[in-house]
Amino acid sequence: MAIARTGSVTAAAKELHYSQPSVSHHLARLEAETGAQLVRRAGRGIRLTEAGRTLAERGAEILGRLDAAEAELSAHVGLSQGRVRLAAFPSALGTFVPQAAALLSARHPGLRVSLTEAEPPEAVRMLRAGYVDVAVIFRYDLESEDDGVATRRLLDEPSYLVTPERTAPDLAAYADADWIAGCDRCRLHLLDMCGRAGFNPRVSFTTDDFVAVQAMVASGLGVTTLPGLPLLAARNPAVHATILPGSTRHVLAATYGEPPEPPATAALLDALTEAGTTTGDLRTL
Repeated sequence: MAIARTGSVTAAAKELHYSQPSVSHHLARLEAETGAQLVRRAGRGIRLTEAGRTLAERGAEILGRLDAAEAELSAHVGLSQGRVRLAAFPSALGTFVPQAAALLSARHPGLRVSLTEAEPPEAVRMLRAGYVDVAVIFRYDLESEDDGVATRRLLDEPSYLVTPERTAPDLAAYADADWIAGCDRCRLHLLDMCGRAGFNPRVSFTTDDFVAVQAMVASGLGVTTLPGLPLLAARNPAVHATILPGSTRHVLAATYGEPPEPPATAALLDALTEAGTTTGDLRTL
């Protein structure tokens, strides 16, 4: 894994605080044990073979699951100690997630809570690898499933048409406008909505930053659509948001593994559920 990260035996040795011959020795033993060539020379350095890349990826998952096991075992000692780890997308971190973390800390002062920002695909990868215990994600389609991932619905967000001026909820009125798109999933949802309205939007700008998106709209550079949480987290007073009927983003808490959940994870899920229900009416932004 260190060689995959650093690109050389020398750099891996430095990162691991080993000598370079020691890393080379361990690498040779690993190749002998697996019966596979794991690295090959490339110029003055080395590169992982396909087998090496596979082993490095699985190694990350293995170490992550060991980390998760340690967290779960400490949680079973009781909620007076231990830790629980959460990954969430930016607008969730900017709204109800801190409230959930505060609720959890108030109820279980000895429980350490860590928060990591991650978009849903990366958050699910972290969840599977054991780097987090809960991932707050969103989906536009509740029928889509991730194998082995269980979800709890926290809240639903309506979509808004965001423009420099007050307008009717009519995407087709902006068929000739420049459009601003967000993350990959949000971009696909935008394309789908515009397609159902009868046109293909001219996407001139792309950014995941919902503050930047609103600033661009306010400056007349284009129009966009945004879910409720980004507008709740940071609303630019110079833009107008008009709710779009029939367009909903579902916010979910995801866990991985067989039930029941460890006590710390269950407590975090309860706090997220409570914070989600008290977020406010996202239809009146």
